[in-house]
Amino acid sequence: MNSAVKSNNGAGIDFGRALKDGVIVAIIAFALLGPLVGLKTDQNMSNELILQNRLGLAAVLSAIVGVGRFLLSAFVYPWVAARGNRTKAAATLAELEARAKFAKGLSVTGLIFLFVYPILIISLFGVQGSIKWVDNYGVQILIYVMLGWGLNIVIGLAGLLDLGYVAFYAVGAYSYSLLAINFHLSFWVLLPVAGLLAAFWGVILGFPVLRLRGDYLAIVTLAFGEIIRLVLINWKDFSGGSAGISSIPKVTMFGIYSFDVSAPNNFAKAFHLAASSAYYKVFLYYLILLLALLTAFITMRLRRLPIGRAWEALREDEVACRSLGINTTNTKLTAFAIGAMFGGFAGSFFAARQGFVSPESFIFMESAVIVAIVVLGGMGSMIGVALAAVAMIGGTELLRELDFLKKVFGNDFNPDQYRMLLFGLAMVIIMVWKPRGFVSARQPTAFLFKRKTVSGDLVKEGHG
Repeated sequence: MNSAVKSNNGAGIDFGRALKDGVIVAIIAFALLGPLVGLKTDQNMSNELILQNRLGLAAVLSAIVGVGRFLLSAFVYPWVAARGNRTKAAATLAELEARAKFAKGLSVTGLIFLFVYPILIISLFGVQGSIKWVDNYGVQILIYVMLGWGLNIVIGLAGLLDLGYVAFYAVGAYSYSLLAINFHLSFWVLLPVAGLLAAFWGVILGFPVLRLRGDYLAIVTLAFGEIIRLVLINWKDFSGGSAGISSIPKVTMFGIYSFDVSAPNNFAKAFHLAASSAYYKVFLYYLILLLALLTAFITMRLRRLPIGRAWEALREDEVACRSLGINTTNTKLTAFAIGAMFGGFAGSFFAARQGFVSPESFIFMESAVIVAIVVLGGMGSMIGVALAAVAMIGGTELLRELDFLKKVFGNDFNPDQYRMLLFGLAMVIIMVWKPRGFVSARQPTAFLFKRKTVSGDLVKEGHG
């Protein structure tokens, strides 16, 4: 940690060293925030570039950083060190089973809540007022839950660090967009096609990286994601370039009802309802919910099959896995293909939901967010990944509602500019608080006589 932690092992808290740490960090913060926040360029009515002095705001932010460092050095770090040095008794089997029952009850309760969520929102905010809550906080979060569960197969189960997962997301989105526009095929036909095309590209990625592990694998997958994005930008005749593809057909209710206003079988007209896009949002919500549940069901079934156990063996030790006669080539390719397939499903849904796709929707930041969801949730944990998606995506959406901060920092304050700063700070806090993720307990797929929950503290990196 630092010197304040070391002194705490002796005689109490050393406030002098903690104050020194706080002052030094505040000075460093001001040196960084001074030119970034304290100085702002603007254009006046005469088209002249003027410099606005906001060093006061930079000083306030630096003081907040310094106070935070002082509190960390004086109280938080000593407490963490004392807690880490304290001998902890291993959790009993009864405690682990109680945690497993609680997690199961939580999952059942959460599943019931997910199905009644749109009904609750409509009853609280009305049909028109429910659009934001169903779309931004429902559909958006479930898309990332599905992406997180798909990437969890590659990272959490097979132990293959993939930083280019957004490429399969893009393949699914563009596959649906191009085929729907050029060949006039429905979403229900193109959904499996998009998944199969994404799985094909997952195999294409898997072949060159069969001998790579760790950081080298991460670099290659990162390059693959960037290659796909640059191809979409520069191949204008195929993808439309940076302008993207617009006027993508909407999803129909199995061809029976349409959500296009001008369609004769419009859903609202058929049931004599007031015209509103809320019905389409609710339909999309239940559609992505079912797709996400399908992803979870297939993943849990695969974990119990030999291929799932082969993934877990590959994750723990590739050399031992190969020595047992497991074909690591097929094991890696199936992990990449199946994970990519679910990314393709999510991409096709994203294109149908947005009605517009462009390469800017599939930048590296999207891959980083999905990887962060898997890691923060607890690699290999389905419930943990879902909780992490709710916390990260829902949290960033809630940060859009920070308009009350304008009363503190002035009307020029834009909360959206600080979303990533607060987002990164929250990630650091979560990883310090729960370094193995939200859910660190594991239930192994292979067991003798009786399935037993294993504490994440007893296995490598929270796996088991």
